[in-house]
Amino acid sequence: MLDNIVKTIINTAKSAVPQAIDAAQRNELVVNTLKKLKLDPTQPPKDVDGVYVYALVEYGVDKNEPILKLFREKEIKNAFWSAYTSNNPMGFYNKVEEFLDWNILGDEIRELGVDVRSELEEFGRKFIDVAKRTKSPEFRPYPDWNFDEYPAEFKSLIMEKIKGFCGREFVFKEFGNFINKNSNGYFTVVGDAGMGKSAIAAKYVYDHKSPCHFNIRADGRNKPELFLESIRKQLIRRYELQNTDKVNLSALLQNVSENLGGQKLVIVVDALDEVEQSGGGNILDFPTTLPDGVYFFLTRRPYERDNKRLSVSPGVGMTELDLRGSEYRGLSRDDVKEYIGFMLNADPDYGVKLQKWVEEQKIKKEDFIEQVADKSENNFMYLRYVLPDIAKDIYRDLSLRELPDGLQDYYQDHWKRMGMEDRPQKDKVIVLFILVESRTLPSLEVIAEWARQDESDVEDVLKEWVEFLSKQEVEGEVCYSIYHASFLDFLKGKRKLDSARKLFEEVNARMADDLYSDV
Repeated sequence: MLDNIVKTIINTAKSAVPQAIDAAQRNELVVNTLKKLKLDPTQPPKDVDGVYVYALVEYGVDKNEPILKLFREKEIKNAFWSAYTSNNPMGFYNKVEEFLDWNILGDEIRELGVDVRSELEEFGRKFIDVAKRTKSPEFRPYPDWNFDEYPAEFKSLIMEKIKGFCGREFVFKEFGNFINKNSNGYFTVVGDAGMGKSAIAAKYVYDHKSPCHFNIRADGRNKPELFLESIRKQLIRRYELQNTDKVNLSALLQNVSENLGGQKLVIVVDALDEVEQSGGGNILDFPTTLPDGVYFFLTRRPYERDNKRLSVSPGVGMTELDLRGSEYRGLSRDDVKEYIGFMLNADPDYGVKLQKWVEEQKIKKEDFIEQVADKSENNFMYLRYVLPDIAKDIYRDLSLRELPDGLQDYYQDHWKRMGMEDRPQKDKVIVLFILVESRTLPSLEVIAEWARQDESDVEDVLKEWVEFLSKQEVEGEVCYSIYHASFLDFLKGKRKLDSARKLFEEVNARMADDLYSDV
């Protein structure tokens, strides 16, 4: 049956349009092909076989023959449905790779340079889309059909953090030494706000495709239960674990260790200082013992000994690399200078404008790099904000000596430039207060509702503070949060944003009503 369906898809596409097709032509092909197969173009069938065929048509009208022939194979169809029902897309990918290793289709697909992973992901998403249109309970719950090695909720953060990433080789070298010397353990990178800890974590995840969790206080993504849920999903997916949906972290890692086959598992966890956790015990309920071959790569801000909350049994490796240490200052400065040089000479967004600024100030590039490095105090977050501001001519009439010193001075300088201390800023203060205090990710519409302001006025405020905000799409809406914990702390320290102010009484009440409306 599938053989005839694939032939129909191929022949319809060939006879209709011999060249590349646009969206309208493609849609017409889909409709014509469905009609030839006696399927209703407006309503998919409700059975699994019917949805598979329907999805194959919507996915495949402009695909190469070998990839279409792959989906007609009974073994592939069964593997797909098994992966769908077990929420295990990587298991499907692995089965397909095994099939292509011995089947002649593998040679044909490789010869065409087809990206099999992306094709399997595209087909799966199309199947889910068709399944949803049937409204049949047989297809629920819909799986998380994500073929990235890292979770979808952290993808944009990871890509943002590694943009222009420079240096830090000494950190990765130290971690490599730690792994070589220990059969398991916890390795922690400690540093002040803005020293690049999250970027280091993101770079390691990106390079090694490690399971990961980024604690983000501003998003409310900083609870032990959310960490465990995220890591559990990643490990189940990666190692095709069975019957581990409810187990704790220790049992989960033990289960994984039995599937490592001599390989090593590194789990990256960023920003332990942002974790919100009550009770005693280890932070995020980290196990005191670890199976061999299991390592945690952690980051956090400096802490008092009483707040470490990480105790391990004898034999479990544990070490810290403090980015503030005297032995690392020179290496960090080299990395900072490399980053400034990249922004000046190669950054696609700001490089040309930075070079123009340097020329207008009659400064040598080498002097610019050295002086900005001095001002930065080895703080990458400072550079992330200040260099674009220089490129935007915000400091056009200032010498380098008048740039703010360090991250906190930069925050204060921006606070003043926004007029927050010069005149009454009631509406602007309310918007900032909402961003600081919100325990969810509010959209523009929600912020305006809580603030009792026009959306256009709120949008103007958000634009003024755009470099400090993180935007994330949630259910089709753009939602906002404070970009970095250090800026959130800075704002929390401002008397104008004190939650006890009478100005915020009604705002607090509206936010609380929404928060508990579903409880």
